[in-house]
Order: sequence, then structure tokens, then C-alpha cells
Amino acid sequence: MAKRQLLCSLVTAVLIVSFPSVLAARQPHIVFILADDFGWNDVGYHSSEIRTPNLDKLSATGVRLENYYVQPLCTPSRNQLMTGRYQIHTGMQHQIIWPCQPYCVPLDEKLLPQLMKEAGYATHMVGKWHLGMYKKDCLPTRRGFDTYFGYLTGSEDYYTHVRCVPIHALNLTRCVLDLREGEEVASGYKGDYSTELLSQRAVSVITKHDPNKPLFLYVALQAVHSPLQVPERYTAPYSFIKDHKRRLYAGMVSAMDEAVGNITLALHQAGLWDNTVLVFSTDNGGQTLTGGSNWPLRGRKWSLWEGGVRGVGFVSSPFLKQPGTISHELIHISDWLPTLVGLAGGSTNTTKPLDGFNVWNTISKGFTSPRLELLHNIDPLYIDIAPCPGTERQLTLAQVVSGGSRANSGFNVSIHAAIRSSGWKLLTGYPGCDVWFPRPGRNSSESRPSKVAPLKPVMLFNIEDDPEERNEVSAQFPVIVEYLLSRLHHHQQTASPIIFPDDDPRCDPGPSGAWGPWA
Repeated sequence: MAKRQLLCSLVTAVLIVSFPSVLAARQPHIVFILADDFGWNDVGYHSSEIRTPNLDKLSATGVRLENYYVQPLCTPSRNQLMTGRYQIHTGMQHQIIWPCQPYCVPLDEKLLPQLMKEAGYATHMVGKWHLGMYKKDCLPTRRGFDTYFGYLTGSEDYYTHVRCVPIHALNLTRCVLDLREGEEVASGYKGDYSTELLSQRAVSVITKHDPNKPLFLYVALQAVHSPLQVPERYTAPYSFIKDHKRRLYAGMVSAMDEAVGNITLALHQAGLWDNTVLVFSTDNGGQTLTGGSNWPLRGRKWSLWEGGVRGVGFVSSPFLKQPGTISHELIHISDWLPTLVGLAGGSTNTTKPLDGFNVWNTISKGFTSPRLELLHNIDPLYIDIAPCPGTERQLTLAQVVSGGSRANSGFNVSIHAAIRSSGWKLLTGYPGCDVWFPRPGRNSSESRPSKVAPLKPVMLFNIEDDPEERNEVSAQFPVIVEYLLSRLHHHQQTASPIIFPDDDPRCDPGPSGAWGPWA
């Protein structure tokens, strides 16, 4: 009897001691790849003329997210990815963080990598930050990443890694390096093409990683954001594309596709793939001014039309219960934080109230999405800074609609805003450039239908039946309009004051410096 009790005690002790390692082994490695300005019609599996064999293969064996939404701009999407919260709740509902603006994602916000670290993960970031850098506490290595290699602003030269910024208070334009290794300036990479440089660093992180520790790797590629720069070998297959910008852009997409393939190959060669969840997402719709295409969707980057916010995205993983499927469930970029932290076995109890949902069962098992509503944004300060075909000047809210609330909703319909509820989408104010840009290679006369109704202060679309936003139906469904306006009013009541400070001339790093913290 005593021997039997001793044996039971020993077995129990072994189980208790080994349980943490068993739990750790079950934690999947998570690799999140974020493309920049990658349009709906720029991926092969959307019948693009651009070839993306790696993205096509990965997504075909995973789950393609065809009702997936991002924000229409760089900083807002990255902000919501990292916080799991709508941008109205972090004060970042207006535009992006420009290089000399003294702010960042509020420091009292707990970010995704911090939560992953708490769950026991090694956390690494490669690529574009664009969430603020005016002081050191804003840097990636102060916000949860063990290591960082990349650039802090929104764009730069792909080869020199130099960013030029006008500093109006000093009456000069400063062109200096923006590349960091951790918190130190990373010189010595001039001539290395960004897409290859960043993917090589991601491969290095994977190769050196201890497989017994769960990995969280965030790869925010520069591609395919402007400027249009790419080695000639990537454009050679696209001689049939006559538009010069589109041809360069196609080459950049091919370079990005190759990078994703190399990262995936590294996961296989390191023996990590069988325990990995890989997510691919764009950060916003394509920029038609620099070769991107969102056809047949309306609008582009900077707009709340589907072309600005419906994103290319997919998940590839051996853990998917229904691989090789297409999901039409409503999913938003803010959903990744609770989803990935949930997969990691972590907790979101220490965050501020989340707007995102854990959608793993939706993706993996095909369950109905827990998300019934999606706030695209509310931005009272919105200005369309880029020229829109058919207009001779920049458009602002005041030039499109007059102010005032509608009926009993209490919401000012002159404000740039949009909300999705089930299949319905309501837009107010000026949503941004409203053109249906033609499919690349087609006649420009196809950029608009033969008759286009003028924009209204309030517009309603049934997105499930009309994803191209051609049939405005607010007059037919006044009850739905009033309900969605009341929801916008509700969200506006919860919004934080907008943070968008004037440039600080102290940002100037001098002619031999580099972009980075100054405060």
C-alpha cells in the first residue's frame, strides 16, 4: 500500500513539474505578415494580372478572409492591430502620425506584443513601425518587442532607407536615414532592397529561434507602398503591362510574394511550421495613384469606400479545422489581438475595453462571427489630401455637405464616418474619392458607370448584395438609416479627443543624423 502511494505521489509530482512545458509545447508560433497598400485586385487569387504564387498557395491551403476589413490608412490599421481597439478610443481617428508630430499610441495602452510576452512568447518585430517615435518610450522595444529591425516613419527609399521630411518651421526639407537595429541607428545597409532586407531579417529570426519557446514574429513589410522601386528582374515578367506605374507596382508585388514564400520556407526548414499560425493582411486598400488596384470595389486608400477598407487577408496553419475554405464572415483588424492572445493561452484582462473579438472559431471551424457591427471610423477633421478624378480641387466636408444632425439620431451627418451592421453599411459626410477605378489595362472610360448619382450626406448600401456600392438605398430603408445613425452617435459619445499635434521642429536630426526620438 505504501509503495502504491509513493508511486502515485511520484507520478503526480512529475505531472506537476512537466505541465508548464507541456502547455508551452501547445502554444503555437504566430507569424503575422502585414503588407502595405496592397489592393483588392493585386493578389493572384482575385484574378489579378499580377502573379502571386506563394500567396495563392498559402491561402488555398488555409482560409481566405473575403469579408475582412482594415482601416483606410497605415497608422490607424497598425494602431487597431496592436491595441484591439477602435481608433476613436485612442484619440487617433484622424490621419496618420507624420514624422515630426510629437505623439504616439498612448503609453497607457497595452499592446499585443506585451500580452504575448506575458504569455511566455519571444517577441520580434521586423519592418515598418509608424506608431510614433518622438520619445524612446514609444519605440517598439519599449512596447513589448524583444528585438526590432526596421524603420519608424511611414515610408522611405527602398534602397537608401532615407526619408525626406519638410520641416516648415525651419524652412527646410531634411533627408536622412530611417533604419534601426533595436534602438540604435542601423547604417551599412545602403543598396539593400527593403523587401529582401526585411524578409532576410525575418528568416534570420526564425532560423535562430529556440523551437521550445513560442515565437511571435510581426513582419511589417514596406512593400508595396510608394515610392515605386524594384529590381528589374521582378518587372521582367510584366512587359505586357503598358502602364509604367502598374508594371513597377507588379514587380514590387512579386518581390513581396517571394519574401512571403521565403519566410514560409524558413518556418518549414526550422521545423516550426507544424506548430505555426501564419496570418497575412494588408493594412489598407490600394493606392491607385501609385499603381494599386481595388477593382471592382469603389474608392481607394484614404477613403471609407470598400476599396479603402476591404482588405486582402488569410490564415494558413496546420491547426485550421477547415483548411482550403473561404470565409465570408465579418472580421476586422482589431479582432487579431484577442484572437492571437487567445491562441497563445494569454489574457486580455489587463487591457482597456476591447472592440475586437476572438474570431478563431470563425476562421478555423467556420462558425458564425461574433462580430455583428463594425465601426469603420468617425473623423470630424477629415480632409481628402489627394486629387480625385473628376474634381479640380481637394475636397473637404464643407464643400460636400452642410452640417447638422438628422432627425432624432443626434449625429452630425456632415462628419466623415461609416459603420457596418450585418449586411448594411452607412456612410456620412464625404467618404473620400468615390471613383470606381477601372480594371488595369482597360479603357479609362470604365472608371465610372454611365450615370453616377451625386453624393448624399447620408448613404446606405447593402454590402452583401452590392459590394461595389453602386445602389444607394437610404430612401427605401429609413428605419435602418436612423438606427445606424443612432449607433454612430453612440460611438461618438465614447470617442476620445483627437490627438493630432502640430509638428515639432525639434524633430530635426540634422544633416548627419537619423530619424528617431527627440523629446
